[in-house]
Amino acid sequence: MSEAISLSGELRQAWREQARRHPLIAGGLAAAGFFTLVLLVAGVVSVLGDGGNANTQHALWGGLAGFATTSAGALLAVALGRVSQRAQDQMLGFAAGMMLAASSFSLILPALAASRDIFQNGPAAAAVVAVGIGLGVLLMLGLDHFTPHEHESTGPCGPDCTRLSRVWLFVLAIALHNLPEGMAIGVGFANGDLGVGLPLTTAIAIQDIPEGLAVALALRAAGLSVSLSVLVAGVSGVMEPLGALVGIGLSSGFSLAYPIGLGLAAGAMIFVVSHEVIPETHRNGHQTHATLGLMAGFVLMMFLDTALG
Repeated sequence: MSEAISLSGELRQAWREQARRHPLIAGGLAAAGFFTLVLLVAGVVSVLGDGGNANTQHALWGGLAGFATTSAGALLAVALGRVSQRAQDQMLGFAAGMMLAASSFSLILPALAASRDIFQNGPAAAAVVAVGIGLGVLLMLGLDHFTPHEHESTGPCGPDCTRLSRVWLFVLAIALHNLPEGMAIGVGFANGDLGVGLPLTTAIAIQDIPEGLAVALALRAAGLSVSLSVLVAGVSGVMEPLGALVGIGLSSGFSLAYPIGLGLAAGAMIFVVSHEVIPETHRNGHQTHATLGLMAGFVLMMFLDTALG
């Protein structure tokens, strides 16, 4: 107990030191976090007032679909055994392409349309969505700096990360990765438009399969047993239904919250793709295969958005 209290105190001290070293990032995280909290409270009040409407149920089912496919991908690690690094990089590139296309077609374009309906003005609509994207970037940038986690290519990141085992740093990194995906699903269903929510959820669920497999393989490489790697990779998908509830809350409070929430989810996802996924796929010399996987994922998501939208 005393050791846990000591670790908590040291982590708080590390956070304060991190904030002193990166005041702009700390301020951006505080602003994005506060704005997100305000929208979330407003959204939760709205959802409770509706008695748990169909949009909330759709978002929760969408998040659970992401959790299920992440778990299915993790189980593939047992069936496939060893997968080459080139294949892993190609699968992660495929997931990155779907996330980029989902951010563009299923988040940013509907956000611009919703914002234009509110303002009847192109520049104002674009500015609102840009604010949302900026908030998503600030949120993920702040979490990246203030949450201890680990990147395969650059090693441990965040405050006091040396105090945590390598396995739990991996788990925290996975949580950071899955959160914006769940938020995107929630925001996609927030306005009751299945043409936005359905293709977005389908795309995220599909890309969660290779992602779950890649995570399970990475955990095995970190020294976990096969069964524990599958379990941890599958449980990491719980962040998606939780993120979906956050997303539905973020964008249910008032009219401007919907385009801002869509922009926030898009900004968070694009940040994760650029900061986490693409560097990971390029560090082993398989850039061409990873890029081809990214293009395939992008085209598939474009097709799904057009066919289901």
